[in-house]
Amino acid sequence: MGGRMNIPARPNPRGFTLVEILVVIIIIGLLAALVGPRLFGKVGTAKLKTAKAQIELFGTALDALRLDVGRYPTSEEGLKALREKPSGMENWKGPYLPKEIPVDPWGKPYVYKSPGEHGDYDLISYGLDGTPGGEGENEDVVNWKDIKG
Repeated sequence: MGGRMNIPARPNPRGFTLVEILVVIIIIGLLAALVGPRLFGKVGTAKLKTAKAQIELFGTALDALRLDVGRYPTSEEGLKALREKPSGMENWKGPYLPKEIPVDPWGKPYVYKSPGEHGDYDLISYGLDGTPGGEGENEDVVNWKDIKG
């Protein structure tokens, strides 16, 4: 007789077992523990490099303004002089930046001092903590030296 073999069908599971859910949670936790610190470390380094690039851009714009006017803006005139003509700058041919002055990558304004302690002007981002000094993301980013790392 050409009968069919009856194989008992596996019951249709309606969800995951507790053990399966725990295994997935453990795997996700291990991945986060291994990859997370590397990823967040790169974010901090990227912010430092962004701040340095913005400071270099300000430096180029400040040099162009100085060529037109004959001097750098004073501390009081600040970086705003790159976008708006201050009174007394007759040969100002700006704006010297295409967009508004950005804040640093940590949401704080850049510090501009002229005359500076390290040159004609000092440009500073005080990093994540917003205070002088520090390492890592708290490192100051300045126009007179390169960032570490």
